[in-house]
Amino acid sequence: MINTPGEFYDIGKKARDLLHKDYAHQPRVPIHFDYRSLKSNSDISCRVKDIVPIVPELSTLFSFVTPNSGKVELEYLNGLAGISGGIGLIQNDALRRYEPIANLSGVIGRGALFSFGTDLAFDISTGQFNKFNAGLSLNSDFVNASLSLDGLDSLKAACHCLVNPLTKTAIAAELKHSFSGNDTALVIGAQHAFAPSTLVKGRISTHGKVGALIRQGLWERIFLSLSGEVDFTDTNPNATLKIGLSLAVRLQMSIN
Repeated sequence: MINTPGEFYDIGKKARDLLHKDYAHQPRVPIHFDYRSLKSNSDISCRVKDIVPIVPELSTLFSFVTPNSGKVELEYLNGLAGISGGIGLIQNDALRRYEPIANLSGVIGRGALFSFGTDLAFDISTGQFNKFNAGLSLNSDFVNASLSLDGLDSLKAACHCLVNPLTKTAIAAELKHSFSGNDTALVIGAQHAFAPSTLVKGRISTHGKVGALIRQGLWERIFLSLSGEVDFTDTNPNATLKIGLSLAVRLQMSIN
């Protein structure tokens, strides 16, 4: 295990990745489409470590989700805390323009075993906070549990259990309650690697949605994913099977 509490985004990340990453209808999938239409966007991020040689815990992150947003962050991680702050632009669909956003997040904990943190976003153009999230997690080599409050509107509990590290076999569950919609949903999923470069995932939710995904590694750091989802509660006679396709390229670099 790593010896830092990580970033706020790391809280509940393992369960979130198993249940949502690369699926056809996740919010940030590089390319997704249904039977009758094609929509696409790109999600590009770059982390540069050791930008200051005398402060090895300091790094910077550039990320762009075109055409929706982009940001630059400065991060500091050590054995007791993780702090990140940055500024970016986010698209306002109603006004058809990009608005500046400032982000600040912090995590404290004991190494990677326990962490607690908050995530804030401040809309510079309106002078108001538009995001407030908080979460805590308990982690071990095989079990990761988290509890998070998203935007003061929803409470989410998640758990990830690694069954077999050799085959990447794992199960995860996520229970989410929305206060504004007075709705509670449970999602359960599992994954298994049939080969070192072939990963299969599946999930089912209490909202009647069933999804499946297969991810194939093409080269060392290039992955191609194909996923599908069926909503058994959709009574629309024209409802179609949702299918998604994503391509991920993961590169690493450091400046010494």
